[in-house]
Amino acid sequence: MTTKIKKYFVIGNPIDHSLSPKLHNYWLKENNINALYDKIKLNENDLENFIKDIRQQKITGCNVTVPFKQAVIPFLDKLSLEAKQTQSVNTIIFKDGSLVGHNTDIVGFAKAIQGLSFNLRGKKVLILGAGGVVPSIIFALNKMGVSKIIVSNRTKQKAEKLKNLFENLKTIEWGNIEYFDMIINATSLGLNKEKINLDFSNAGKNKLFYDVIYNPAETNFLKNAKKNGNLIENGKLMFVYQALEAFKLWHEVEPKISNEIFKLLEND
Repeated sequence: MTTKIKKYFVIGNPIDHSLSPKLHNYWLKENNINALYDKIKLNENDLENFIKDIRQQKITGCNVTVPFKQAVIPFLDKLSLEAKQTQSVNTIIFKDGSLVGHNTDIVGFAKAIQGLSFNLRGKKVLILGAGGVVPSIIFALNKMGVSKIIVSNRTKQKAEKLKNLFENLKTIEWGNIEYFDMIINATSLGLNKEKINLDFSNAGKNKLFYDVIYNPAETNFLKNAKKNGNLIENGKLMFVYQALEAFKLWHEVEPKISNEIFKLLEND
């Protein structure tokens, strides 16, 4: 008797840029797991039926990316502590008859930053953007002991909403730049080579410029920062670490992070 192949997906809109299938399928093969992982573009009105398929186990589990990290919550039975506190879900599992939403972005971001020689304790962080992964980043930064988090979003109202989840957040108008030690681009500006029309030339040197985008590897935001003598980092390590945590939740196996993986992701 052949065992049924388990199916996993990453859902989002847009989704073409996602390297999740490459990474998960590599790990599945390496660990001899009979499963497939694919990406699928959905609209918000497709979510309910898609998640119903997980409940009925036609689909075994899924990852969730922009813009659905919050939108999936009403269709789930339970949230992990981190998912509840951030109101953000990026991994869905079906366990003991319940659909459970997890947030592995927090640990993904934290591990990626810990790997850099940049101590964030007592530092000021400016975040561009207020959707998707931002609550997870704020949660992780607070745990790292930063002194101040400032959020700037093109729609200020959306940034203000984050104050319902986190105390001591400061929001500023888009276009205003406050002093920072680290700046994070958490917008989608750069996915299609767009420029963020903000001037960081007076920010000084040796700041950490971090872009959540990992494909392309160097956005205009990072290129300009490098020219001005700053440290730069893209979202690739965060992406790999959040995927590793999701893989562990589904398969109860810890996959290896190797040079092979980074080669695989660079060859896109």
